[in-house]
Amino acid sequence: MTRLLPRALMAPAVVTLFLWMIVPLCMTLYFSVIQFNLLQPDQRAFVGLENFLYFATDPSFTTAVLNTLLLLGSVIGITVVGGTAIALLTHEPFAGRGIVRVLLISPFFVMPTVNALLWKNMMMNPIYGVLAQVWQAFGAAPVDWLTDHPLASVVVMVSWQWLPFATLILMTALQSLDREQMEAARMDGARWLQQQRHLVLPHLARPITVVVMIEMIFLLSVFAEIHTTTGGGPGDASTNVAYLIFKQALLKFDAGVASAGALFAVVLANIAAVFLIRMAGNSLER
Repeated sequence: MTRLLPRALMAPAVVTLFLWMIVPLCMTLYFSVIQFNLLQPDQRAFVGLENFLYFATDPSFTTAVLNTLLLLGSVIGITVVGGTAIALLTHEPFAGRGIVRVLLISPFFVMPTVNALLWKNMMMNPIYGVLAQVWQAFGAAPVDWLTDHPLASVVVMVSWQWLPFATLILMTALQSLDREQMEAARMDGARWLQQQRHLVLPHLARPITVVVMIEMIFLLSVFAEIHTTTGGGPGDASTNVAYLIFKQALLKFDAGVASAGALFAVVLANIAAVFLIRMAGNSLER
């Protein structure tokens, strides 16, 4: 009886969490195999895998997948490299280090939509944006970033918001670095680059793996920055898988195809999660 009591107390929370996850998934599975348009909700027909085929043969599908992968790789590369550099720069004590660290972390708490509006109107506007003013100060013509370089602009926005996350994780990891080893390396004549290569970077391998894993899972669903700034365009230049699903669901009102796309995104996210969890496990075993 005493063994069953803890399980009985946990049962309501477990059942609620299970239903919270399984009901939307079952509804998505159901809508993915039927023809269901939001403009004609009374007309439903079983179509099997046709929705998946339609989604995969969409002219924007290949571009959306490539944009998603490019966005993932670019943001993760920028945040890991930049986060490591900033963490190393702020690791040693200096006057005002606490304030600097708070300022470095603060962009992570900005909402994605606010982040996109800030970059769209204050930084990248070709007329009165900060970047346009800098370009004009050097005698160059301002660049319309969101039109000429839409995907790169989204990468910059998302990287700016996720860079503090990587910096925070890596700054925390550096606190546990063995200072005696660093002092011993200095006494043995190791140069700064040698210290970073043989001591600091191996120490940061595990937290970097965690940063990559978490960022990849969340960045697969980047939507607000694209919807607020470029609208997936020009054309499909900045459309990712999440935005393609949105276009199918709310612009074409095709809930069936959108559900099939959502399941594709779930499969893609799970493949990435399994791969990254194994990579993290191998890193922790070292």
